Amino acid sequence: MIRIGTRSSDLALYQANTVARLLKELGHQSTIIKIESLGDQDLKTPLYELGVTGIFTKSLDIALLNKDIDIAVHSLKDVPTKMPNGIQQAAVLKRGNFNDVLILREDENFFENEVATIATGSLRRKAQWLHRYPKHNITNLRGNVNTRLQKLEDNDWDGAIFAVAGLGRLNLLPGKEKHIKLDWMTPAPAQGAIMVACLEENIAVLEACKELNDTDTETCVGIEREFLRVLEGGCTAPIGALAKIDEEKVSFKGVLFSPDGKSKIEFSKVTTKDEIGDLGEFAANYILGKGGKKLMRNSLVAPEKETQVYSTKFISKDQASSLSSDIGVAMSDFISIKYNRVKPNVVKNPIKNVIFTSQNGVDSMLYCFTASELDFTNIYCVGRKTKRLIEKKIGKVAHFEPSAEKLANYLAENAKEESFTFFCGNKRRDDLPEILSKNNMEVNEVECYKTQLTSKEIEEKYNGILFYSPSGIESYLIENKAEERIAFCIGETTASEAKKHFKTVVVSKIATVNGVLETVNDYYNN
Repeated sequence: MIRIGTRSSDLALYQANTVARLLKELGHQSTIIKIESLGDQDLKTPLYELGVTGIFTKSLDIALLNKDIDIAVHSLKDVPTKMPNGIQQAAVLKRGNFNDVLILREDENFFENEVATIATGSLRRKAQWLHRYPKHNITNLRGNVNTRLQKLEDNDWDGAIFAVAGLGRLNLLPGKEKHIKLDWMTPAPAQGAIMVACLEENIAVLEACKELNDTDTETCVGIEREFLRVLEGGCTAPIGALAKIDEEKVSFKGVLFSPDGKSKIEFSKVTTKDEIGDLGEFAANYILGKGGKKLMRNSLVAPEKETQVYSTKFISKDQASSLSSDIGVAMSDFISIKYNRVKPNVVKNPIKNVIFTSQNGVDSMLYCFTASELDFTNIYCVGRKTKRLIEKKIGKVAHFEPSAEKLANYLAENAKEESFTFFCGNKRRDDLPEILSKNNMEVNEVECYKTQLTSKEIEEKYNGILFYSPSGIESYLIENKAEERIAFCIGETTASEAKKHFKTVVVSKIATVNGVLETVNDYYNN
């Protein structure tokens, strides 16, 4: 007997019963167990203001981990891109209609008016509607499908936005005269897809669920959710994504809006099944490189807590929540990266020895060229994360060091090569080229990206500043003084620059964002 966990709404129960029916057709018995979620308890606050990742899934996750249920059935668009340890995606059912629809309270004549009121609890739908109809008003709408339809009937709104799949599954989609399909609106990642989750250790149930899986749907929603993961979105960002498969062709579109709908960055591509690769990740990085990081900044004020720190780079909510409960963090991107268009002749002939001192250099080259075009014999780099990125995308790294200075000294002492191509930015430090030149080694610099400084004045209450690059420090000093503040630095190169201006400099033991946050916790808790 397979115990199926589900939320108690009509739509959730429809989805759970669909899974139960399909399992029965395959010869498996099941029973349905209802579990209430936090998202069902608070039906007034807009989802994007609740600030909780997995608001509709956490209760079911707990039930799975406690082994109160064997599988959980979700609308996949509600599931966080990072699932809890021990739980995995067991199956994705064949996708339903992925579009949004406007349900009209009366008729569509309101479009003739300059102002109208549209109801939705989705930041994505709100941003896209305002992008198209900037003079309209958006009002919040929460609750299950039946509740939202009733609220539309009871209020003087002109219309409300729903997912076609939800209305269709409950036979609640009104006639053609009462709805307008919004095929211009990019849906949420994985909208219209039903997912089954299971414990990794439950092999028997995993095998049963595999029979429910639709491969094409799994591929499409996988691209969309990878796009979402890299953008670090969810309910707090206006992100839309849609991948479709037509025979052997795969088309993908991803969009990011500002919450007010005024700004939009879009990516689209058509490829083949065999060439999907890291399409979702590539699309997200393209959008981030085109100014997406600025649009993603949605948390510039720290909660009032005993200790206040400021991050000079936007960090995710999950990362921010890793700080101790008495530490409040505000954030803003103090630098932005613009990829240069590198000429094809730079990599036309195989390059023997190359140097990367940052992930930005790697990303910018991958923006300009395919991995196969980057035919390098020996790759040297700075930092473990840069090394991992290179080995995932381009090829094996011959050697890496934690700082540019240490890498240069290593090459001066150990490398037999006499010529290197250095893919760098406009703010590159002098250490590496100077050391190599002094040792009679030729350095051919290719400026593949530009670092732009975007400083802002920070209030006095922030006594710790988190830095991730020397450029971040340079940007910070445009509007701020070091004074008595503590500089928390991601690595030795950044710390070296910080020591020129700050009395107290703390270096992360691990050169990652999470490493910096752990260092902040250690410093204030000791």
